[in-house]
Amino acid sequence: MTAPISILMYHQVGEFAPMKAHRANYCDHRRFARQMAFLHRAGFRVLGLNQALACLRGEEPTPARAVVLTFDDAYENFADYALPVLDRHRFPATVYAISGWLGRRAEWFAKDPGRPVPRLMDAARLREVRAAGMTIGAHTVNHVKLAEVPAAVKREELAASKAALEDRLGEEVRHLCYPFGSFDLETVRAACETGYASAATCLRGAATAADHPLVLPRKAISFGDNLAGFAWKLLFKHDPK
Repeated sequence: MTAPISILMYHQVGEFAPMKAHRANYCDHRRFARQMAFLHRAGFRVLGLNQALACLRGEEPTPARAVVLTFDDAYENFADYALPVLDRHRFPATVYAISGWLGRRAEWFAKDPGRPVPRLMDAARLREVRAAGMTIGAHTVNHVKLAEVPAAVKREELAASKAALEDRLGEEVRHLCYPFGSFDLETVRAACETGYASAATCLRGAATAADHPLVLPRKAISFGDNLAGFAWKLLFKHDPK
């Protein structure tokens, strides 16, 4: 039986004031560095998404303690704080970019008064991240909740995002992440029809061979996760609440 793979979900990595809300959107950069050092010391194998898919399909053996690192939204602070740590350990990761918002601020943050509105990477920075060995995936054109929009909008968001990122990167974009974890059966069909090999969700748990590649579960790493909490999430198939 294929061993499970923990696909970890991050958003921002940097320096942040203490918070009570939206904690899954933030990871302190010092904690992130300790988390990556733990993966290295404890013998976890950090896989790229392409290799992880091959393992889940049974095309190659799944290493013990397999982990995939994913980062939603392509915040500028990924390049500033996360990338140097990943480079130090030679860990691959996938960064999901919103093709219509490159270089802009994450305007949906403004709905919460007092919450800082971060900037997203522009196309040049994305190319730098790709050149450093990271994979760029799609996160739609406009960061919409795909389960809540008409079928034609779903397909346009998925197809146009893929095409725009491929144009800017000069290579195929194979991986998708559903914004806000919002998807339905029609969304999955549209992702398949537009040529994605995988799609990440916000469903909690480790990925196994039983999971459809366009409905991959992940484990959210939160602002409050110390090293013990991080290790706990890695060791169990189901992500504790």
